[in-house]
Formats: sequence, C-alpha cells, structure tokens
Amino acid sequence: MRSSYRAIPRRVFPAVASVLMVVGAAGGAAADPPVPDLGPAGTSLIHGDLASTDSTGLPGPGVDGRLIGSSVPGGACSATFVASNGMPLALCTGYAGLTPPEVTVPTVKLFDPVSAAPVASVQLSKGGLLGGVYGYLDGSDRVVVAGGAGAIDKVAHRRDANGRWELFVDERIDIGGSIPDGDAITGVAPDFQGRIWFATTGGVIGTVDSAGSIASTRLPDGEKLTNGLSVRRNGTSVLTTRALYEMRAPDSGAPEVIWRQTYEAGTVRKPGQLGPGSGTTPTYFGPGGAEWVAIVDDAPRPQLIVYRTVDGSQVCRTPAFETSGQGTENSPMAWGNSLVIPSTYGFGYPPAATSGTSDPPNAAFTGGMTRIDVSESGCRRVWETGDRMASLPRLSRADGLIYGLSYGPLPPGGGIQQVGPVYYTAVDFGTGELRAHREVGGAPLDEPLQLTGTIGPDRSYWQATVGRMLRVGP
Repeated sequence: MRSSYRAIPRRVFPAVASVLMVVGAAGGAAADPPVPDLGPAGTSLIHGDLASTDSTGLPGPGVDGRLIGSSVPGGACSATFVASNGMPLALCTGYAGLTPPEVTVPTVKLFDPVSAAPVASVQLSKGGLLGGVYGYLDGSDRVVVAGGAGAIDKVAHRRDANGRWELFVDERIDIGGSIPDGDAITGVAPDFQGRIWFATTGGVIGTVDSAGSIASTRLPDGEKLTNGLSVRRNGTSVLTTRALYEMRAPDSGAPEVIWRQTYEAGTVRKPGQLGPGSGTTPTYFGPGGAEWVAIVDDAPRPQLIVYRTVDGSQVCRTPAFETSGQGTENSPMAWGNSLVIPSTYGFGYPPAATSGTSDPPNAAFTGGMTRIDVSESGCRRVWETGDRMASLPRLSRADGLIYGLSYGPLPPGGGIQQVGPVYYTAVDFGTGELRAHREVGGAPLDEPLQLTGTIGPDRSYWQATVGRMLRVGP
C-alpha cells in the first residue's frame, strides 16, 4: 500500500549508484536487542507486523461489530497505532487553506480510547509522503516517523502538569547528510539488530544504529520508492517502481543487495493506483513465516509473483485476479501459506494524491478480493468475491475474519467514486463469505480512501476516513 498523499519528486538523480557513510556519535554501540524495538504486537505498524502481512493475532469486533465512537480530527489519518496504555495514536495529514483545502500538514494525533475524540496533536515538518506514512510505534510507545528536513522524529505522549495529554518530539535523528537535496524519507522500520532502516523516494536505503552511526546505499537512477519496507530476521525487502530487492546490512556498513528481480511495470498510471509501478509493499510469508516474499506487478493483467527469500528464485506466478478489477494499490494479506489480495482498480483517489492522469482516464470501481494459496508446487486460487473494499483490510488470525470498510453494490452505469453509505465489513478468511455488512457512515465525509485500519487489544477496530476517525466495537 502506498499513501494516498504522496509527494511525487521532480528531480532526476545521477545514474551511478553510490554508497554514503556518515559516522555519528563516538563510543561503542549498545548490545543488540533480541527483538526489534517495537510497541505492542499487532498495533505498532501500518501493515500489522514487520513482515507486512496486514494481519494480527488480536480478535476484531466480529459479526456484531457496530460504530461506538467517532470524531472529526481535521485530517485523514493514514496509519493508526495503539500504545501499551491503550491510547490510539495516528499519523494524519491535516487540511490547510479553504479554497480548496490542501492536505499538506503532517501531524501525529492522540485519541481518547473510548470516545475516539482527539485529545492532543503535534505538527511535524513536511517530509516524504507528507511526513512519512510508513512509521511505527517503538518499545517506548513513541511514534517513529519521518519528520522532514532529513530527520527521523520520535514523538512521545504524556500528561502535563494539569493532567492534559500532550504530544512532543522526544528525540530527533538527523540524517540529512546522507540523502541528496530534494529527496525525502518515505518510510522507516526497525530491524532485528536494533537499527532503524529508512528509505527515500529517490532510492536511498539506509540504517541508523544505536550509536547514531548512519550508513546508506543508493539504488539505480530512475527507481523510486513509494511503498513501505518489510523486515525479516535476516533481510529487508524493498520494492521500487521497477524491481524487487532483497537487502541485508552487515554489522557495520551500508545495506547490500542480496538479489534483485525486475517486474513488469507500466509507464503510465492505472485508474485506482497512485502512480506507475507496483502498489504493493512486499509481503513476507510462508509456513515458517518468511521463506517467501510476494508482490503484485503492474502488468495489464496483474500477476501475483512469489519469490524465495534465500535467492530470489520464483516459487509461483499467477494472475492476481479473475473477476475482480485488474489492478491493486494495496498489499497482500498473509496467513501461513495463504495470501488475500484486494482490488483497487478504478478507485477514485483525490487528484492531488496521484501522479497525473491515468490511462484510461477513469474506470468503474468494481472491487473484488481473492485468496490464493501457495506451495512449492504452485499457486492455487481458493475463492474470489465481489466485495468493494474501500479501505486496506486487516486480517485477524484470532477469529478468521477480514475487516474493512466497503461500499455497497456498484451503482447502475458504473461509478468511479462512491457517494452514499459506507459499511463496516467482515469477510470469512476460509470461505470468502460476507459475515458482516453494517452501515457506519456515508461518503463523501466517510470516504475510506483505502486507508488502513487497526485492531486494538479490546477488540476495537480503528478506521480513519477522509473526514472522521471511527471506532467500531463488538
């Protein structure tokens, strides 16, 4: 999944890949932690976990879920986390100006866990993807995010002397010297060695260790990054607009390319995608957790391609969709050896979020979602539905349901953007059966914009729309 609000860089960088290394604070590095520096499991990353499975071990609201809280936060929140104290935090793009409003102000917002009302916010400097959609919640409950001007901010929350909640930048890491002028950080993620990985729109991939040392590698000219990073114990997956990379960083030194696989990438944007190239953050999955990595390419008829993480060899390849719209901006969900892929072909993103006009200029958003099981002998489609999912769904491994917001049936004559009811939706992972479909709002105020929902430990499903933050509970 790529942010619905991304900055499209205009600058073309030199063709020669380079390696940059800047040594930070002196002194020995602290011992590597046994696990990544992350907050509560299942609620600390936009794609659910470091493998980007868009799944969680927490149960959701279930078939009886209904709207139990909402607010108007003054912006669209692309990622929502739940801290260890139960307080939801979100990365949002606020609205500036009135004629027309511009979505240019990146903020972190803190919400009341019952009413969903915003209780504190802090504005950040604009960075890549309007502040860095691909942030995370660290082990100290701080939102780690690109803060603009070549920095990574760690935003903490606390009560002030009067008992009111406040948000503040607790730590700032300056990496401006490691990225070219005009480039910007699009996402950050922790790894299993205690480092923070970062990626820029222009193709710089780097790490910051616990001592503050920065090491970075430049990918080939012309390859942009608009998706997130996926991390496993022994590698990091990076998808550009032209190729999939498996990378690894030695104990000291810049990230290295282990293997690279090109994919079919169009030169123009499809309707329902934000730009040319694959819209999927790579998904690590497999019976053991990370033997395979999956993407969906940008062919006229998109292909699901699964590679072995060890060497980049192909496990299987199959058309991503049969009856669904032929394209996706959302990443595959994964559980075991199964993938679930939602279609976004024809979805009407705001013009300011996309990289120019599409070809064709518009198309009906037919929707659809499909489950494909993978084995060493190939890919097998299990089911495909016509559900018009309008948010990036979240799969609960605890109750076997796929949660999201959706539209009703396609209106007569097609329709690019929905104006009408928006439904809380739950789909059975095993069968594809629609298990819940309850109205919780209406577009355009509650246009879901393919934003990502999060399931909290109390079974609440937090889902932002263009105008509101919704809390759906059992």
